[in-house]
Amino acid sequence: MADLDTLAIPFAAHEHVAVFTVAESEAVNAAIPGAHTKNLFLKDAGGAFWLVTVAAEARVDLKALPAAIGCKRVSFAKAEDMQRLLGITPGSVTPLAAINAPPGSIRVVLDAGVAARDRVNVHPLRNTGTLGLSGGAILDLLRHWGHDPLIAPIPTQDPS
Repeated sequence: MADLDTLAIPFAAHEHVAVFTVAESEAVNAAIPGAHTKNLFLKDAGGAFWLVTVAAEARVDLKALPAAIGCKRVSFAKAEDMQRLLGITPGSVTPLAAINAPPGSIRVVLDAGVAARDRVNVHPLRNTGTLGLSGGAILDLLRHWGHDPLIAPIPTQDPS
């Protein structure tokens, strides 16, 4: 919150019940305007960690993702690595957790569509709140914390 103030980033804060999945958050999200997000904490076959933020409704194609972001085959990272690198637990994943990650320890990726939005809703390091801020503001925060975010069109699966 201090960095939001320091960088004069406007935001809207919302408190709500704990939500652990995108499905659980649907009722909460209905009352909060803007794009809602889903975050994937991944590890590639080379051992690198990736934090990928996409629109909540996106079904990321994990087989096509490596080519889109420039890495090797990916799988979901362990909760222990999430706690160690990001200081959060599953259900609270957010690009804002990069504040806890030493620069170079993770690669943060925002879907191009999310990065371009005027209002993007993310967790404030806990799943009992939501912060609404612009995609550009998220990128500014990531850079402020020493990360070089990647903006890429994230491949999705056909929902059918």
